[in-house]
Amino acid sequence: MDKGLSKLLRRAAWLGLSLLLSVASLAQTQPDTLPQGRFLRQTAKVGELVEYELRYEHAPGLEVIFPDSAANYQPFEFVGKRYSPTRTRESRSLDRTVYRLRTFALDSVQRLSLPITVLRGRDTLAISSVPAQVRLVRTAPPVVPGQVPNLRQNLSMQPVEPQFNYPYWLAGAALLLGVAGGVVLGFRRKLRLRYRRYRLRKNHAYFLAQYARHVERFTLSRSLTNMERAITLWKNYLSNLENNAINSLTTREIVAHYQNDSDVRLALSLADRVIYGNQFSEDDTETDLAFVLLRDFADRQYTRVVANMVQP
Repeated sequence: MDKGLSKLLRRAAWLGLSLLLSVASLAQTQPDTLPQGRFLRQTAKVGELVEYELRYEHAPGLEVIFPDSAANYQPFEFVGKRYSPTRTRESRSLDRTVYRLRTFALDSVQRLSLPITVLRGRDTLAISSVPAQVRLVRTAPPVVPGQVPNLRQNLSMQPVEPQFNYPYWLAGAALLLGVAGGVVLGFRRKLRLRYRRYRLRKNHAYFLAQYARHVERFTLSRSLTNMERAITLWKNYLSNLENNAINSLTTREIVAHYQNDSDVRLALSLADRVIYGNQFSEDDTETDLAFVLLRDFADRQYTRVVANMVQP
């Protein structure tokens, strides 16, 4: 019996101690003051900006968070805010924020209470401010039941800024793109053929100009380097024109490739004799003949390739 009584006494002591600790902890978390909220004006109109001041006085070591733009300001709408730095005097700190709000509600009296958040370690405590109210000022005259209000007639025209007609422009752009796409799809083979002919004509004109420049330099200097450059240019041009690789073939292989063409055989033979055998004189006209034969052969190959292009 004594053992059971002692257990009960110990349990009662533990419960009392726990209750005292809970009361002490609750007393510590409760704020010593409440946030104070007030409207800086007592009246407001629909859609007009009105300022609401929220103040909180607390201990200096307390961490306090004021509402931001995501808070609930009903029946008002948040527009902006400005805050003042914390001021501490005589072991008391003061935080102050002024919110710019507006309302479109039609209630005669509108109230607002914003909460602040107090941080205590991992715990948070939300404390609501004392509700503040503002009176709505109505600008429209009151309507008497059964009486139609007097309306003012205004038939004068007001200037209107011209606006860019996006739908019509987008529709026009889509139509132009559609027409252009149809033209391309309908005439793509013909357009592609004309483009290929244009590229071939440009390349041939460029080849003739460069070839004539190398020949002229050789005629003036009789330098084997200029002659080698002219022959190399001729081989590279024919390789691109006919889509082959004669620029990597020997003279004998090139002659065989062109079915033992007499002009190609004679021109390359004369060129090889001059380049590799160094057999030419100041009055030698054989090299000039070789240049002419190679140029004429390139002209004939260009004409043949253009004529054999598939017609649309």
